[in-house]
Amino acid sequence: MWYSSLLRLLIVTFVSTLLYGSQIEELVAGEVKYSQDLETTTCQNNYPLTDFLVVAGGGYPGNNEIALEKNVLYFQRTLANLGYNPEAANIFFANGNDGQATIRYINEQREQQFKVPEIPNLQGAATKDNLANWLEETAEESSDNPLFFYFTGHGFPGSLLMWERQQLTVTELSRQLDKLPQNTPVVTMMAQCFSGSFADFIYQEGDPTQPIALQTRCGFFATVKTRPSVGCTPEVNEADYRDYSSSFFAGLSGVDRTGAKVASADYNRDGRISYTEAHAFAKVDEKTMDLPISTSESWLQDRVVEAEMERILSSAIASILPSARPEQKYVVNSIVQMFDLDLQNSYLANIATLSPEETNSEVQQAYLVRLAMELVNIASEKQIRETGDPQTIAILDRLIKCEATSPQ
Repeated sequence: MWYSSLLRLLIVTFVSTLLYGSQIEELVAGEVKYSQDLETTTCQNNYPLTDFLVVAGGGYPGNNEIALEKNVLYFQRTLANLGYNPEAANIFFANGNDGQATIRYINEQREQQFKVPEIPNLQGAATKDNLANWLEETAEESSDNPLFFYFTGHGFPGSLLMWERQQLTVTELSRQLDKLPQNTPVVTMMAQCFSGSFADFIYQEGDPTQPIALQTRCGFFATVKTRPSVGCTPEVNEADYRDYSSSFFAGLSGVDRTGAKVASADYNRDGRISYTEAHAFAKVDEKTMDLPISTSESWLQDRVVEAEMERILSSAIASILPSARPEQKYVVNSIVQMFDLDLQNSYLANIATLSPEETNSEVQQAYLVRLAMELVNIASEKQIRETGDPQTIAILDRLIKCEATSPQ
């Protein structure tokens, strides 16, 4: 049909634009220099304790939606489901405890209203000073417990929005994390628009032209650096929420935000749910336009030129799967089943067979792009390992091992 060739072209263009923007970033200078340090500072698979830090809310009342408060409350319930005391989380939200009604919501009469934050154990406002002070105080404790940093709010390319319209850039966050001991691993989960731009916090100064930071860092992001995300709503019914936070924490804890149990995300059957498995769960569970991405995935995709990406997407899907990890196979097989694709055909050949009705919604398109991204991730990782380059492989292993850790 006439639309098949057009759709094929659109998908190739769409995927490459989303993943790469206007140009491909080059390999960072200095990675070889730090390879030995990377090999000795990788995350281990289990830690006895995790410190939790939450920064959340809008920059002012007009964009401080109630969904952001509910995300924090759901995170506290997630901690309880994981066996933690919810009070263990250090939380900074919007205007904090000043008693001002800053949370915007829609009441039953469909009227806009504002309310005071009602978050148990709220420590203060989500300001740059409070974040910096908390990190400094934590550094003084000389703890090597891993840190899980959750941000739910609004963002721009390369920065996130904090209270009083303050912006925290990737560079500023990287510098602040440098205050922590070098042996303190940091895992972040960010759910703001353009959140994928914070994947660069793995580099010194948050600058991809600099070497990888000596401190182990990794993260998970609602969407790629060139795209807005969904989830900031003034609606109060959580059963209607469809966003990355909802899916990620449901996968991590086994309980969704309404209290219902979900299918286990223990794809490798090792008895625990890792962050990367929760991320995989979200890629399938989240029915939105988001394109979730992790630090290792961003790092891999930055190293694939467009011609190589098209070669991967022109290969039979079944030929790519043997080197995939269990959570990657789950993502690929789940989306293949959604669209009744043929594993023996390539991604592009499969796309050409789909009707306009199967590809015209933003959610359908997002799932197809997620599938393309997953195939590129699997194939590009295999290619890097086949090069035998110990420095590059050490960086990749460090990111993957960090992402495979768990709060349990």
